[in-house]
Amino acid sequence: MILRRKILPRNVSDALVTLFTLVIIPIVYYFELFVVLPHYYSQWSAGYTFHFVTGTFILFNVCSNYVAIVVCDTSIYGRLLPTILGPNSRFCAVCECIAPPRSWHCPTCNVCILKRDHHCMFTSCCVGHHNLRYFISFVFYIFISTVYASYYNLFFAFEFAEFGSWESIIKLIFPLASLFVSYSRHQMYLFIVLIVLIGGVFTGVLLYYHCDLILRGVVTHDRQQKLSPYDYGRKNNIIEALGERWYLVWVSPFLESKLPRDGVNWDVKQSLKAK
Repeated sequence: MILRRKILPRNVSDALVTLFTLVIIPIVYYFELFVVLPHYYSQWSAGYTFHFVTGTFILFNVCSNYVAIVVCDTSIYGRLLPTILGPNSRFCAVCECIAPPRSWHCPTCNVCILKRDHHCMFTSCCVGHHNLRYFISFVFYIFISTVYASYYNLFFAFEFAEFGSWESIIKLIFPLASLFVSYSRHQMYLFIVLIVLIGGVFTGVLLYYHCDLILRGVVTHDRQQKLSPYDYGRKNNIIEALGERWYLVWVSPFLESKLPRDGVNWDVKQSLKAK
């Protein structure tokens, strides 16, 4: 793995979204395991221990995959690039080099990214060939954690939620705005519950979207293509994105899963070559 030279956000919007992500993850972890969980299980009982260990394992994968996304350099820096224009490659005037196939220039990172999928504001970096595996795992564990937590959160919230007046209903719908009007511990709990619920919906859609792209052998830039020249079949497409040990990447980002290609050289599907 080549490490990124600069990992700090390059603009205000990236900085704010990344800061929110770094703050909300430990807050939610504390809330779920030290506020909600003791409400249902006595401390260190069998049930409490099971959920505590499971939640901590999820947090480990969320944080470690997040760090891997940020520190992994998936740009053209340090790569042996082609010296002549080939099929699907092009000259990048900003980087002053020949950009390999499937790479595009990111205006925020100000560099060409190998197999660039998108620029992620939550990590302040691009997701591409070498860190897509960590991004998918990160989104997967965020989705699992939010669905897992929301099951208990909704029952927890309804125990103190009020529906007897318009004011109480407004507090349920707009918990953050209500905090500035009349702060209370329960109002803060409602805000966190809502954040977790929204996070589950958002990451669920995101996970479905990117899994569909992986299975079709495309990235966000060319998602409209009905027939991709880099579609090697579903299983091979998964290996192209997650590596040869794709079935183990979900356990830990520290497990090696070698990618079949270097992100610079790509084979076009034989059926399309013939055409």
